[in-house]
Amino acid sequence: MRVSQRQYFKPKRPAQLLLYVVLLLIVVFLMLSLRWCSTPPSGNQRTGRASGGDTIDVAISYSPMTLYRYADTLGGFSYDMLRSIASANGMVLKFHPVTSTSAALTGLREGLFDLIVSDMARTTEVDSAFAYSSDVYLDRQVLVQPVSSDSLSFIASQLDLAGRNVWVEASSPAYMRLRNLANEIGDTITIHADSLYTSEQLFLSVAVGDVPCAVVNESVARRLSPDYPQVDISTAVSFTQFQAWMMRRNDASLRSSIDSAITRFTRTPKYVTLLQRYGLSYNQ
Repeated sequence: MRVSQRQYFKPKRPAQLLLYVVLLLIVVFLMLSLRWCSTPPSGNQRTGRASGGDTIDVAISYSPMTLYRYADTLGGFSYDMLRSIASANGMVLKFHPVTSTSAALTGLREGLFDLIVSDMARTTEVDSAFAYSSDVYLDRQVLVQPVSSDSLSFIASQLDLAGRNVWVEASSPAYMRLRNLANEIGDTITIHADSLYTSEQLFLSVAVGDVPCAVVNESVARRLSPDYPQVDISTAVSFTQFQAWMMRRNDASLRSSIDSAITRFTRTPKYVTLLQRYGLSYNQ
């Protein structure tokens, strides 16, 4: 049994180039928008150092479940929840949009960020320098692949992943899940860990035919799939898992504050309403 991690390059097709341009414009627009959406508003951009004082620097990934823009408003389950927590507990947050979890983890390690908010399942495989927050919601990982009538190419179960090439976001728990799955089925799964794309961007890459399949959180896939009927998300890759945020393990004061705030918020009707709005679940 062998598990490999490869870099993958090929000539850019017109559809791929269009996707890159659209994603770049979205990220640039989002970064400009967040200049006035942090709490409190600030015109200062990150300059390679933490904000200092009582400000909590939050690295937040751009995805349907964490942060996105609709009409003239920023939203996303994690973004909305953080804003509510900050308001209720007098916390000062400054949001920094990131396009990859691996880059956010580097910033967390170097002290540029205090908190990472992304599509992360709580797993036992975590760097000893980091620690998960209290549980935020429940989710699971699913395979994103093109809809196909060919039973030989369609991946209908986890066993069908044997010998396949699968894309995941670098530093995502999906990478460890596929490694463990390869051990379980006793066969090779070639895992391409992408350090540039988020789960949403990997979903779109499958939709336009840039990559054959990817593993992302089901909540992300479900919010995107109605606009892409050519994509199938029916094959589960993991059991339901607790999703959490991440902090430095040695920052005991912040961890205590965030965990207490999460626990209090999950006991409120506002949290239940937020879960229902985004189609999520949580076992208290």
